[in-house]
Amino acid sequence: MAITPTQFAKKTAQSANWSEAKRRVLSSYREWIRAAPEVQTMYNMPMPVSAIRTRMRQEFERQRFVNKLSVVDVLLFKSHAEYQETMNFWKQTNHIMAYFKEENFRGDKRLPSSFMTGFLEVSAQRSKPLAGLWLT
Repeated sequence: MAITPTQFAKKTAQSANWSEAKRRVLSSYREWIRAAPEVQTMYNMPMPVSAIRTRMRQEFERQRFVNKLSVVDVLLFKSHAEYQETMNFWKQTNHIMAYFKEENFRGDKRLPSSFMTGFLEVSAQRSKPLAGLWLT
């Protein structure tokens, strides 16, 4: 797959009014949703496209109640920069999977809450003799 860095380039623009901002936000949202199958394939993600689309929607919904036009413009710029980096394959899988910490099969649950608890758990497991094996 050939990567053309300028393929997704857009000129930065300011919204003149709320209707234009809404149009731009919906356009960005649709762009992300349409790209979900390709993102799944490119980054070899171990989850269905529907889960990826749901997470994309959650990211847009998180900013739903922004009420300053200039902030919406900055968020749109950041969204497009993220989209360009993602679609040009300038990220690694772990960068994409960071958005899916709850669903991540390598989630934070495998890590101990502190160093000392993890150390003590491993030490306790190592001190137990293996069943049926006695070293002489």
